[in-house]
Amino acid sequence: MVVNREFSVFVGPVTAARSAASRFTCATTETPAEGTRSRTREEHSEETAEDYVELIAALIAETGEARAIDMARRLGVTHVTVGRTIQRLQRDGFVTTQPYRSIFLTDSGRKLAEKARRRHETVVNFLRSIGVPESVAQSDAEGIEHHVSAETLAAFRKLLGNSRRSKQAR
Repeated sequence: MVVNREFSVFVGPVTAARSAASRFTCATTETPAEGTRSRTREEHSEETAEDYVELIAALIAETGEARAIDMARRLGVTHVTVGRTIQRLQRDGFVTTQPYRSIFLTDSGRKLAEKARRRHETVVNFLRSIGVPESVAQSDAEGIEHHVSAETLAAFRKLLGNSRRSKQAR
């Protein structure tokens, strides 16, 4: 079977955006197991885009700007890794940059950052509602948030809404 396989390079704890992966594809013969690895790479690419734009939005909110060096420190990666990922995000239309200036989110980057932030908050709030301590919930949410389906998030939100209403009725 001939399918596209992406050749995205892993660049630290996170990788490039899903649409960037389409720029690094070629036709190849894959076994079903290799196809699974490609899907996993795509998932990592999507996680990377979400994590980076979420961090950029947070830095802009906290300090008024998002600099690659600050991102590298927060993510625990080199500035080269951040630079490569930012280039991919720029190609995908999530960020804009200028030499020696901050990194800025585009409209689509802001939308993706907001979506990622809401999902993160939902997972944290759900974990907190079942008794998980705040610091653990924050840490666990980083691992869970990218793997939760829309249906599961909706169920979390419904449960959280019911929980809030019952607390208000008391």
